[in-house]
Amino acid sequence: MTNPVLVEVLRGAVVESAHRGAVAVFDADGNSVWEIGDTARPVFPRSAVKAIQALPLVESGAADAFGFGDRELALACASHSGEPAHVELARAMLAKAGLDEAALECGAHWPSSHDATVALASAGTLPNALHNNCSGKHAGFLCTCVHAGIAHRGYVKSGHASQEMVRDAMQAVTGAAHDIDHCGTDGCSIPTYAVPLRSFALGFARMATGVGFEPVRAKAAKRLLCACMAEPFLVAGTGRADVALMEAAPGRIFVKGGAEGVYCAALPELGLGVALKCDDGAGRAAEVMVAACMARLLHADRALAAKLIEQANPPIQSRVGAKVGAVRPTAALS
Repeated sequence: MTNPVLVEVLRGAVVESAHRGAVAVFDADGNSVWEIGDTARPVFPRSAVKAIQALPLVESGAADAFGFGDRELALACASHSGEPAHVELARAMLAKAGLDEAALECGAHWPSSHDATVALASAGTLPNALHNNCSGKHAGFLCTCVHAGIAHRGYVKSGHASQEMVRDAMQAVTGAAHDIDHCGTDGCSIPTYAVPLRSFALGFARMATGVGFEPVRAKAAKRLLCACMAEPFLVAGTGRADVALMEAAPGRIFVKGGAEGVYCAALPELGLGVALKCDDGAGRAAEVMVAACMARLLHADRALAAKLIEQANPPIQSRVGAKVGAVRPTAALS
């Protein structure tokens, strides 16, 4: 199946570029609510599933043992911008477990925040693993290991007890097998598994409702999603689309982006999970796709839908700030 064009990029009134993709919306009972394109094709979810990957942190008792609240749990689900607040919170999480950045095996990169990168460079400082956008997630893995008495060295590798806990959670929540034939390595060095897009939509519907979960998992899932919705800045960072969408409807929208144009979302009040993929991996298109999906699914709230539609139609500006085009969803999403 060839996926349809879901996003167009205009310069003036002429379509300059187009992005194809697929969207899956499911309820927690496994019923398809809305699908576009080939939602059965396996995709790597990348960072869009960090809230599921954080389940062992809560379920093991580690989060409570180290006194973690919404801020720490949000960072454990984050792809943060490497701003000072993100870095210092990741450092503090590790310190609670008696560790420091040397324990992180995610690697280092410059912050995605321009201001944070300029500040580091101006100080003549190189980034360390705490600046990695996944440092909060990895701090969560390490804290779980310490609490459970598991040797943490090599915690990123397939077969390590930490990643087995994550894989088991992913399989149980999505209902899809996470096997070696569909396994790759994510940018932060942990295993990532390609499964059908619709499985991630089902998984986030379950995360939002607790349907099909034992009480401990249902409570943990709700706690993680609520933490992200309460602290959206810590999930992403200044000026990020995930923050804008969650702040548009506090406590009503959970969204999490991943590399290569993937998004997962949950709408607790509707009991729905959403997963989408922009075929060419373009983040700008994926952001438009998820905003348009939220606007369509929450259309009954006209004021909110109007805000979401505005986010789904960002302008393209010249270097002097003049509007010279736009990115827009196609009719398939409206």
